[in-house]
Amino acid sequence: MKAQIRRLHSPDVHDLVHWIPSDPACFGFLLQVLIGPADTTGEESFDFVVCTPEWLRQAHGEAAVILARHQVLVFRYDFPAIETALRCLVSSVEGRSWRELARELSRYGKWEFEDYSE
Repeated sequence: MKAQIRRLHSPDVHDLVHWIPSDPACFGFLLQVLIGPADTTGEESFDFVVCTPEWLRQAHGEAAVILARHQVLVFRYDFPAIETALRCLVSSVEGRSWRELARELSRYGKWEFEDYSE
C-alpha cells in the first residue's frame, strides 16, 4: 500500500504559493499535510513546523539543545521545493495497511492520531 498527499494547508499562511515572509531569514509556521491511502478515499493530518535555523535560535535560544521531530528546516522560503520534498517523502513510504503507513509517516510529521489508543 502507498500513501498520497491530498492537499497542503496552513492555518498561519493563507496562500502558501505566493506568501513572502516578512523576514526571509527568520520564519516558522505550521504546515498541515493531508495524506491518505493512494487507492481509496480519506485523509488524515500530519503536522510539520516549517522554519529557518534563525527562527529555531530565536524561539529556543542559543544554549538550547533541540531534538527536532516534525520539522522541515529550510534556509529560504521556496514552497515548490517544500512541496516536492514532502511528496517524495510520502511516495517513498510503503506499508501493508493504512495504520502501518501512518505510523511510518508519523516519524516525520505529527499524525493527528499519533497518541490515540482505543
